[in-house]
Amino acid sequence: MSHRYRASLHSASTSVIAASCVLFLGSVAEAAPTERTVRVLTIGNSFANNALTFLPQIVEAAGHKVIVGRANLGGCTFERHWKHVAQHEANPDSKEGSPYEGGRHSLEAMLTSEQWDFITLQQVSYKSHDLKTYQPYADNLVRYVKKLAPEAKILVHQIWAYRMDDARFRPSNKGKEPHTHAVMYQQVREAYHQFADSHGLEVIPSGDAMFLADTDQRWGFRPDINFDFDNATYPNLPVQTHSLHTGWAWKKTKDGSHRLNLDGHHANRSGQYLLGCVWFETFFDESVVENPFVPKGIDPIYGKFLRQTAHAVTTAKLQGVQ
Repeated sequence: MSHRYRASLHSASTSVIAASCVLFLGSVAEAAPTERTVRVLTIGNSFANNALTFLPQIVEAAGHKVIVGRANLGGCTFERHWKHVAQHEANPDSKEGSPYEGGRHSLEAMLTSEQWDFITLQQVSYKSHDLKTYQPYADNLVRYVKKLAPEAKILVHQIWAYRMDDARFRPSNKGKEPHTHAVMYQQVREAYHQFADSHGLEVIPSGDAMFLADTDQRWGFRPDINFDFDNATYPNLPVQTHSLHTGWAWKKTKDGSHRLNLDGHHANRSGQYLLGCVWFETFFDESVVENPFVPKGIDPIYGKFLRQTAHAVTTAKLQGVQ
């Protein structure tokens, strides 16, 4: 073999190897997820805070970033949010017009502080089933958001039904709608979708996910029918396995004693994780099923069920559980 031929062969082999490396590195680059930064502003209350609890960790585990703004006030209705806007419009220096983030910001300031990708809206939970309570305040808020943040996508945050053993669903409350867990879910879902449809908006299916998980035959919550509430003693609690709501807890009173208290409204860690998974898929359009983040204290197998539930409701157009 001549020296010239060997040199030519070496050069050709080197070119092929180099080209192969370029193709390989290119395929790796294409396979690697592209980091995204999503900016989200919530206009709501503690239910929005529940959904945001684990969202940053879920997003980080997926290789992305999220910037969150919270125009949230405990127990806040559409009416109250709009009242604060009106107060700010009448007097930009008024304290009443700037209630957010500890009384430092108006909604106008929150809306213009970032170039938000998504802005969420919700009614307070106990009025969410009654579409009449939304107006005209919700319509006003939609117009206000579109005016000040025209590039943002507005999403309607469909909140969830209270836990099935919540005091709202006791026999003594029958006649005061909604009076069962399933009825509240259906009524709330219908109201949110009607409101969203009236403005051509999309819905974050938080309530669908909570109800689907709550009523699952294997993983759903079942009230402890054997616990003696009349003779309960501290620190004993009823069994609350797979609850998605805060549930029963002992609260210390002023006289130093303890009182058994039920919070059947707000989400606990499992519920917050489920909600965070729903919000992740909604904002990033990416499956959460194989996301590695699971909050401490949540069984990994149960955590996978929650991720699968979130994926199911965000990829399917559920018609509501009949």
